[in-house]
This record gives sequence, C-alpha cells and structure tokens, in this order.
Amino acid sequence: MTGSAPRILIVEDEPHIRELVCLHLSHEGYACDGVGDGQQALTLAESERFDLLVLDVMIPGLDGLSLCRAVRNGQMNRDVPILMLTARRDEADKVVGLESGADDYLTKPFGVRELVARARALLRRPRQAAGTVVTDAAKADDGVVRIQGIEIDVPKRRVSVDGRDIELTDQEFRLLHLLATHAGIVFSREALLGKIWRGDTFVTVRSVDTLVKRLRRRVELDPANPRYLLTVWGVGYKFTDV
Repeated sequence: MTGSAPRILIVEDEPHIRELVCLHLSHEGYACDGVGDGQQALTLAESERFDLLVLDVMIPGLDGLSLCRAVRNGQMNRDVPILMLTARRDEADKVVGLESGADDYLTKPFGVRELVARARALLRRPRQAAGTVVTDAAKADDGVVRIQGIEIDVPKRRVSVDGRDIELTDQEFRLLHLLATHAGIVFSREALLGKIWRGDTFVTVRSVDTLVKRLRRRVELDPANPRYLLTVWGVGYKFTDV
C-alpha cells in the first residue's frame, strides 16, 4: 500500500504465538491485524486489502489450506503473498500447502527473526493489481514468459532456450509453461496428471515421469543433470528456483 505501512493479516489460533508474531512485525514498521478463526479471516480477506497473509494451517472455523484456496479464488487479495505456518514437518505437507497457493512455508517451532526475514522477502516481491494471477516468471505484455534463458511465446506456441528454438508437443509445451510460471513450486505427480492430462483416465503417474524425461531431452543441455526441470525425490517436480 503506497504511502502507508504494509498491512499484514496474522491468522493463528494460539494467542501467544499470534501476539508474538504481531509484536515483532510491528517493530519492523508493519501494521498487523490478528485473528484466530479461519472464517473470520476469510471475511476480512474478502473485504479489506492486505499486503501479506501469515497463515497457520490448523485453525478453527475454516482450515488454513481451505482459506488459502479461497483467498486465491477471490478478488480482493488473490495476489497477496501468503506465508504458511504449521507444526507438520513432512515434505508432502509442504507440497500440499504450496499447491494450495502459499508462497512460502515455515514449520513450528520457528525463530522470530526467520519469520520476519521471510515476511520481508515476500513483501519485496512486486504485486500486481487485484484480480490478476501472480507468477514467478517475468511475463511481458506480448504474452512471452522469460525466465533463466528460456522464452515461452504463448500466443505463437514457440519456445527457445538461450536463443535456440525448440520444437515441443502440446503436452510438453503445457508442462514447461506450468512449471516455468511457478518457479520453485513443487508439483506432485498427481497434480501434474490433473493439470496436463485434464482427467484422462488412461494415464498414470508413470506418464508424468515419461513426459518430464522427454521435455528434459529437448530443453536441457545435460538431461542427466538438469538445470531447469528438477526432481524432488518422493514428491514430484519443479522448475528451478529463480
């Protein structure tokens, strides 16, 4: 918010944690609103503009994952950075949170300085107007996604890597575009099945592995040691962090 302190909504049902987070973020010059109920948080998120959401997963009224999805599907704050908090340490839980629309993830117990640093980093990201979708790749007005030497021309369905034109099938194109526009976000094989094959019942998670291998052969200089399309063992795949 131009001309005023960035506004942060803290959604945490444990009062002492909520107050501690609000206190330290306030010391950084941020304006904090704290609530302990997911439904109350959603009401606020649908009616007031925030610059960051710090969101606990296990909250009453409406759980954090459902709240995250609802905010992303709304209008007022669909582009707001979301930092998710949870006591769960399993990487699969982290993936679920990120696939629900969170931008970053912090497990409890956490250090307050780390939380403040992550909040500061998220607040530094350029924010688009409400109603638009934020991606990690730079997308020009001409519809071309540019990230780490890769150019994806969506209107013309063309791809180049370091200036070298690459021929891709429709599935390969859609997979590259999905991962490149969500750099650093891990997608499970099941999630990729749903997004790329769109409900086709004659494919399995093995089809995802095969497609990734094909795409690597086309865009990677060394497919055995990929630079762009990374495997997250036991979980899925991601485009390398920006």
